[in-house]
Amino acid sequence: MIAVAVVFLFPVYALITLAMKDPQQISDSPLSLPSPPTFANFGNAWSSASLGPALLSSTVITAVSLLILVVLGSTGAYYLARRARGIGYGLYILFLLGIVLPFQLGMIPLYKLVDDLGWLGTYQGMVLFYTGIQLPFTVFLYTGFIRALPQDYAQAALIDGCNHRQAFARIVFPLLRPITGTVIILNAVFIWNDFFTPLLYLGGSDKETVPVGVFAFVGQYVSDYGLVFAGLVLAALPILVVFVVLQRYVIKGFAGGLKG
Repeated sequence: MIAVAVVFLFPVYALITLAMKDPQQISDSPLSLPSPPTFANFGNAWSSASLGPALLSSTVITAVSLLILVVLGSTGAYYLARRARGIGYGLYILFLLGIVLPFQLGMIPLYKLVDDLGWLGTYQGMVLFYTGIQLPFTVFLYTGFIRALPQDYAQAALIDGCNHRQAFARIVFPLLRPITGTVIILNAVFIWNDFFTPLLYLGGSDKETVPVGVFAFVGQYVSDYGLVFAGLVLAALPILVVFVVLQRYVIKGFAGGLKG
């Protein structure tokens, strides 16, 4: 396990080490510890790569998409999990097909749709895309977890006078905290790190996301590796913080879903 951990941590070590070195240190000993470390690369990368607007765009798109996915995915999965036959089963199979079919098959009609709506280069176009693409996977995760939950809690709330919406909001949804953490982290990593879709839908606009901004930045400063790696660290840091905070929910969510 120690050997495996070293293999996985070595790229992280190289990324951080190179980000804190000047060009001379990188040329002399690229993998040694920086002596002395320089933090000027981070400030230069922030200003040169225009990471501020890119981080804002990525944050807005990711946060709004996650909010919609959690609301639609949890409520839709609650209905599908409690309606195992008939229309509920048919809809569940339809969502599973959404996972199996690669979204690249629909890139041209999706692009045409967003263009017809006038949403190219806008936040709402990206939110619409990510919501549609990730909703089947989100429903799949929530459905498996809800099926593993006892129905007694919701039924008791219904007997006490709650309707189905109130029973879900007050009783069922708080019990979905582990799988909600799993949904958030898995979808957030995908949306934040996606490069092709923002390049296609936001390329040339003032709302380019972090991967697109870093791509242009790396091409411009490819000879200054300290600056490049500092930009990569700044781009990866927000989603890394989210993962560290929510990573304990990932295994809980999968374990709960597998029981069903």
